[in-house]
Amino acid sequence: MSENCTHNCSTCAENCSSRTEPQSFIEPLNPHSSVKKVIGIVSGKGGVGKSMVTSMLAVLMSRKGYSTAILDADVTGPSIPKAFGVSGQVTGYDGYMTPKISHGNIKIMSSNLLLESEDTPVIWRGPIIAGAVKQFWTDTIWEDVDFMFVDMPPGTGDVPLTVFQSIPLDGIIIVTSPQELVSLVVSKAVNMAKKMNIPIIGIIENMSYVKCPDCGKVIEIFGKSKSEQTANEQGIDFLARMPIDPSLAALTDSGEIEKFTGGYLDEVAQKLESSL
Repeated sequence: MSENCTHNCSTCAENCSSRTEPQSFIEPLNPHSSVKKVIGIVSGKGGVGKSMVTSMLAVLMSRKGYSTAILDADVTGPSIPKAFGVSGQVTGYDGYMTPKISHGNIKIMSSNLLLESEDTPVIWRGPIIAGAVKQFWTDTIWEDVDFMFVDMPPGTGDVPLTVFQSIPLDGIIIVTSPQELVSLVVSKAVNMAKKMNIPIIGIIENMSYVKCPDCGKVIEIFGKSKSEQTANEQGIDFLARMPIDPSLAALTDSGEIEKFTGGYLDEVAQKLESSL
């Protein structure tokens, strides 16, 4: 038995000789659903722009003509519906839920779309939250989806573990910011993924710099970035740098993220397209 074994095969990633259950806990989709590629968007800590990256990548893939969806796994802090201007409760039939559809035809499932009011707090314990995320995957009708992006809560707790074990991820993208402290928690997310054999597509750094609107000078307000160094140390790809862009933030706040025009993540979208 491994020294890291938790003695609970449903939550432990160790491959022990004493394992009493099958190692795969992947949950099957319902008969009405089809999803080709599932990409998890993760971060070691909150506040680095993970949901914005999720939204932008979904928009880019939709613009390329792919059927795109977002599963908002950040149950207690959902922000995807706000970014897309989507509201109201989801409906369903035959015991399954149907996702909300954005103006740009992106399918969205989020805890905020289950509540009577979007400012109602979700006061649930970890196992219930993890169970809800599973249901977003199994009990939602994801019809003919080419790319699904899973916006995960920060850290390495219950929900990321549930997603890693229950949803067949084709890879994850880690979002970070330039500070050295953040690079430390990024390493934790990287090591969790490696431990659970989840492919890592690479790292995107957000808030890398701000460009002066008058002279165009690039200012690294958080200091010299450590993210590319962290990626090299971990042997993974450094995908892109995103600036602090007030216009992008304004579009997100107004629910119009689908109108953004920046090319910050175009190469990342091309990389994802080549994987299909």
